[in-house]
Amino acid sequence: MKSQKILNDPVYGFITIPSELIFTIIDHPYFQRLRRIKQLGLTDFVYPGALHTRFHHALGAMHLMSITLDNLRNKGTEISDQEYEAALIAILLHDIGHGPFSHALEYSILKGIPHEELSLITIQLLNQELNGQLNLAIQIFKNEYPRKFLNQLVSSQLDIDRLDYLQRDCFFTGVSEGTIGADRIIKMMAVKDEQLVIEEKGIYSIENFLSARRLMYWQVYLHKTTVSAEKMLINLIQRAKVLATSGMAFQVTDELGFFMKETISLEDFKKDHTLLEKFLSLDDYDIWGAIKMWKKHEDYVLRNISQMFLTRNLYKINLSNEPFGSEDLEEMKIKTQRKLQIPDTDIDYFFSSGKVSNYGYLAKDKINILTKKGKVMDVATAADLPNIKVMSKIVEKHYVCKAKSLILNP
Repeated sequence: MKSQKILNDPVYGFITIPSELIFTIIDHPYFQRLRRIKQLGLTDFVYPGALHTRFHHALGAMHLMSITLDNLRNKGTEISDQEYEAALIAILLHDIGHGPFSHALEYSILKGIPHEELSLITIQLLNQELNGQLNLAIQIFKNEYPRKFLNQLVSSQLDIDRLDYLQRDCFFTGVSEGTIGADRIIKMMAVKDEQLVIEEKGIYSIENFLSARRLMYWQVYLHKTTVSAEKMLINLIQRAKVLATSGMAFQVTDELGFFMKETISLEDFKKDHTLLEKFLSLDDYDIWGAIKMWKKHEDYVLRNISQMFLTRNLYKINLSNEPFGSEDLEEMKIKTQRKLQIPDTDIDYFFSSGKVSNYGYLAKDKINILTKKGKVMDVATAADLPNIKVMSKIVEKHYVCKAKSLILNP
């Protein structure tokens, strides 16, 4: 680079872009698109400050990765310059396959294709453009590199992705309960037999991290209003796809219109890179632009849900720790149908039920503690930490959400 590039991040302060290759990746249209995808989807309906983007998060994660690798080097772990840069690239690009509204529409615009798979295909496409310079980053991303700790820093229960998004989401939502001691956690990281471990004196920081993440899920990521808004958006896209396949005309961007009509598989993306390029042109603005145009559409389902979004007239949602009985659900659905005065064929667009789940720690993907005697143990058994054992339990909440009223005539 002719001059060192520095960015000012609201969470960490100044972030340095360390190499010409990384600057080229950041400057690429695929990466710049992340500026137009919000990190928390529709969560700003609850927390108005939650307007940060995947672009913010990716740069922040890269910054934390550099601090982590520097710390490991200082502790005597040999990390080559090539490994260092590749790890930065792997974390920088870990979310590049996200579509509009991130997780909310992950299985609506596309069927059964997780963003991690699209991220990998996108990185491989970038690698072709960059003449194989991302080969090592791809190995780390796919967990095919012998030094497993590098992949664990990119994807695990204590990865750099989580360390950044928890701090960043706390900052922008103002939810202080999710605050974690990321600096201390990073300083407590070490490598033992090429595996990532946490020094024993950092065990209480890990407990706080797991507890904070669990709280953030209930207070932010799975907030009942966010769940309601996401179900509305999913139902809206499903209705649009039904209308598109039936031949009804409505206004959308060319790329969004394509995915409304076509069912694309993961294999299709792998074989035809033009499909991926179409997908990578989609962002939140395609959806919001469509919603603004659909608010006057002749189809009352499309029109009503669009108007609800634009005025924040969200579905009423009820949460329960116990599953709703099938008879209770049917009764509520019939009451909602009668109140809205709509045919039974359309009620599922305005009445939804389901469940959300949350956990603090999964024992199958261990966080390992390095004891003072050099022994490696799972964090749940390394010390007397009953909270971690409790957090290993998956907690489910069941919901019903329904529209309050409709405008049946244009």
